Amino acid sequence: MSTILYLVVVFAVLLGLGFAALNFFGVKKLSEGTEKMQKTAAAIRLGANTFVMYEMRIIAIVAVIVAAVLCVLVSWQAGVAFLIGAVMSECAGFIGMKIATYANVRVTNAARETKHIGKTLKVAFRGGSVMGLCVAGFALLGAIIVYLVFGLALGQINVSADNTVALGKNLIGLQTVGLSTTVSGYALGCSLIALFNRVGGGIYTKAADMGADLVGKTEAHIAEDDPRNPATIADNVGDNVGDVAGLGSDLLESFVAAIMSSIILACELVRSQDHHISVEFAKKMMIYPLAFAALGLIGCVIGIATLVFKSNISDKPEKVHSQLNGATWLSAGITAAAGLGLTWLVFREEGVSGDWAQAVFKLGWISPWVTAAIGILAGIIIGIFAEYYTSYDYKPTRNISHASKEGAALTITQGLALGMISCLLPVVVLGVSILASFMIGGMYGVGIAAMGMLSFVAATVSVDTYGPISDNAGGIAEMCELDPDVRKITDKLDSVGNTTAAIGKGFAIGSAALAALSMMSGYIYSYLEAGQSLILDIINANTLMGAMIGAALPFFFSGLLINAVAKAARNMVDEVRRQFNEIPGLLQGTADPDYKTCIEISSKGAISEMKLPAVLAIAVPVVTGFIFGPKFVGGLLIGATLSAIMLAIFTGNAGGAWDNAKKYIESGAEGLGGKGSPEHDASVVGDTVGDPLKDTVGPSLDIFIKIMSVVSVVMVVVFKDFNLFGLLGIAI
Repeated sequence: MSTILYLVVVFAVLLGLGFAALNFFGVKKLSEGTEKMQKTAAAIRLGANTFVMYEMRIIAIVAVIVAAVLCVLVSWQAGVAFLIGAVMSECAGFIGMKIATYANVRVTNAARETKHIGKTLKVAFRGGSVMGLCVAGFALLGAIIVYLVFGLALGQINVSADNTVALGKNLIGLQTVGLSTTVSGYALGCSLIALFNRVGGGIYTKAADMGADLVGKTEAHIAEDDPRNPATIADNVGDNVGDVAGLGSDLLESFVAAIMSSIILACELVRSQDHHISVEFAKKMMIYPLAFAALGLIGCVIGIATLVFKSNISDKPEKVHSQLNGATWLSAGITAAAGLGLTWLVFREEGVSGDWAQAVFKLGWISPWVTAAIGILAGIIIGIFAEYYTSYDYKPTRNISHASKEGAALTITQGLALGMISCLLPVVVLGVSILASFMIGGMYGVGIAAMGMLSFVAATVSVDTYGPISDNAGGIAEMCELDPDVRKITDKLDSVGNTTAAIGKGFAIGSAALAALSMMSGYIYSYLEAGQSLILDIINANTLMGAMIGAALPFFFSGLLINAVAKAARNMVDEVRRQFNEIPGLLQGTADPDYKTCIEISSKGAISEMKLPAVLAIAVPVVTGFIFGPKFVGGLLIGATLSAIMLAIFTGNAGGAWDNAKKYIESGAEGLGGKGSPEHDASVVGDTVGDPLKDTVGPSLDIFIKIMSVVSVVMVVVFKDFNLFGLLGIAI
């Protein structure tokens, strides 16, 4: 049976990446439109390529250094797996960014030629599907390579008759847990790339966006993507490097963390000897998350294809969201149904030692499927809450629009209140899903719930990526001075994209919470002696101090990111003002702006400012682990996870609501003045405040807590025995 499951994973990878290639070249062969459209798109493409290639050179240096450290301190297998994870994540992000820079102008041209919102939607979604399919395909490709090479070929998956897993020693003589350490290295590689791409891309895009808005919209009173605005090309470049490449690496990392947390926990459950699970059952627990995720990718191919190849697509603007949702929910439904069959096939036989009871499968063989279904349902509900709080079809966001009548201060105040209020219900859903999953399947069930939540990630990322592609398309339409009807079509697609992005961020932070908790259990098992109970005493002074400092870290991390965006945006604002004042005829449209300088400002600002936040996420658990030991780091992880969940939901929903409140005014809503009105000016300020929150801080926080968890799981094999408190004989 194991061979069949491996083949299912390989088939899913080939199907997913093959369909991605088909859509890539299918979009690329479409017409780019007029010569001016082609020229504008080429400038955006060049700017995105230049930034990403420069960023990749920096990441490559960091990756090689980290891999070398892992090879020496942890294991050479973990170091190699780390590089595999980094390559897979970067491939997904780069390919997704490339197709976005090809698809944007083709979406514009589809709107220009057809004046049909449904046909334009298909082009944007087909471009976005390349990113979604690559995220799931490359994540599973790397995972199955690690599993087959290190787990099977090199024997790390072996479980002996006395229930001990294959262990090894590293170059400095420390004993390491084989497969769990190796897959942790793979997850760390994905996390590192995601952190750099999300943080660097987020700083880039928001610096350009804020510069374009604050000077262009509120001071010069010209449109956001007016060709006279020097920052407009940089703004559109930012959509690709931040909202596409960063998004792809982010969700791939979330997907991998969700899968790997279950595999790590299965390994540690066996190693701990606290659960007397049979050899075959333990192996089933390890392959099950990979096989379930593979079926999810197959389901997503079907769901995506139904919209990509749909012949009678609706031209009604109100149908855009429902058609996107249809592809997503069909993918989720197929995944859930196929997962039920998989669960029966894998776990229907209990085994000779009462494996269901030992693995805490309270409902027997169906327990893992139930917990996966809980994760899927929780993700959908969290997405619904995100849509309610961020879409201008609902009251909360419209309240912000109406608050703009009283000026920017009340616009910001109303948005802050919405963001804070929006935290409660998603967290309640997360809490209930954690409790239910644990009661049904133990901590392994919690990990499977995280995997279930992202099992149809290819569909959710496809919908997510369609948003920035549509946003870019609108920018090209404005810069090329096309018929206003073209911009109306792209604006409608972009507005829906803002809401789908908020939903995607809800899935990301929800799965991050579940995966971090599951990985937390693996972390505790990693430093406990075999047979000890899985307990972290939060009242212990060392642990409590770690929890308090951990709770503060997401705020410190977020502050660094906001400062970084503000610093780069300030330079952008100064440059845009300088060009308006010093280039004769620029505002009159008789002279061209200097786009190149603005692109350079965003690039330099992003590269220089992303280093400290990235190092912080990696260095803090390692340094504190070597000083205070594993209990402190355990508290650090709990505090950081709880704090980051609230902050991520708050920033994502508040920022999304501010953005859509502005778009509601721009749509011509009755009594709100429309573009250029005082209400619009106030909403632009609110949107500008929300920009770094929703597109830099929020998306980076889920990576922050997962990379801290993965680094801790990888390095605990070292600092559990070598820490300053331990060497000084300080026992707390």
